[in-house]
Amino acid sequence: MSVEPALSLEHDLQGANTLGLPCVAERFVAAESPATLAKSVVLARQHDWPLTVLGGGSNLILPRRLPGLVIQPTFAEWRYRREAGGSIALRAEAGVNWHALVMDSVARGWWGIENLALIPGHCGAAPIQNIGAYGVELAEVLDSVEVLHLASGRQQTLPATACRFGYRDSIFKGALAGQVVITALTLRLNETPRPRLAYGDLATRTGSAPTSREVAEAVAAIRREKLPDPAQLGNAGSFFKNPLVSAEQAQRLLDDAPDMPHFAQPDGRVKLAAGWLIDRCGLKGLRHGPFGVHERQALVLVHHGGGDAEGLLAFADEIAAVVEARFGVTLWREPRLAG
Repeated sequence: MSVEPALSLEHDLQGANTLGLPCVAERFVAAESPATLAKSVVLARQHDWPLTVLGGGSNLILPRRLPGLVIQPTFAEWRYRREAGGSIALRAEAGVNWHALVMDSVARGWWGIENLALIPGHCGAAPIQNIGAYGVELAEVLDSVEVLHLASGRQQTLPATACRFGYRDSIFKGALAGQVVITALTLRLNETPRPRLAYGDLATRTGSAPTSREVAEAVAAIRREKLPDPAQLGNAGSFFKNPLVSAEQAQRLLDDAPDMPHFAQPDGRVKLAAGWLIDRCGLKGLRHGPFGVHERQALVLVHHGGGDAEGLLAFADEIAAVVEARFGVTLWREPRLAG
């Protein structure tokens, strides 16, 4: 296979983002191998082109036009390696579909990522926001991340401890933002049953001794009930992060709204449910032109068609402003703005 980048000019990316926002890339490369990715990066450096790396487009807001070069890693192999003590090392390349990986691992009876079923996107994007769902975060099972430095072309393997993971946060959103491309990651799975069923009605749906596959299927069923399918209605999943507030602020809010969901954190702060805050403001189901708040899940903003990134961000700002005026809580956007 040739590793020479095959450039596509004025490439349409509307179908490459789950929000379905119109976007055209000035130049585009589907990198079918790490070598093609590296050569594409060199090409961008030689011409001083702005560079954007696109994964599955599930946590991204695309502007109408992306200048320079857009690279989408499509290499998508994964492999397992048994280790001592029932541990399984799973290495997956950047272009692997995350849900496909989860379902393959649980079909083998292994534990670790079953609660992360049906999260859209590719493996290369998973560490960026430390994906999490139903009581589990990627950081808990991640061993290492392989990256390509854009400025030098140097390849490096970062241990999970160096990734500065936090709630929906990592070094890839901070010090290494725009500096590296994630090319692969290695996870640590286990043969020993370790069900995490405390979230919602998972325990009721699965029973007391489920298989990892049963947990994954229950999680996927819950997600399908609550969240719209991006293939049918454009969305990026949860649009706002669940806010973290001081214990004092949380108590003041609870004095006025004792039914408010709240979750104490190890650092003393309290995590609130952004969806509940939006819903309590009466915004669930709200629609302004092409954008709206989903009728079943207030945390999800949806695109009915005909809108663009500028309109979406303005709509999101309106929602956040109403919540701040009502509760004094700031909501932060979860999807990243490309370019």
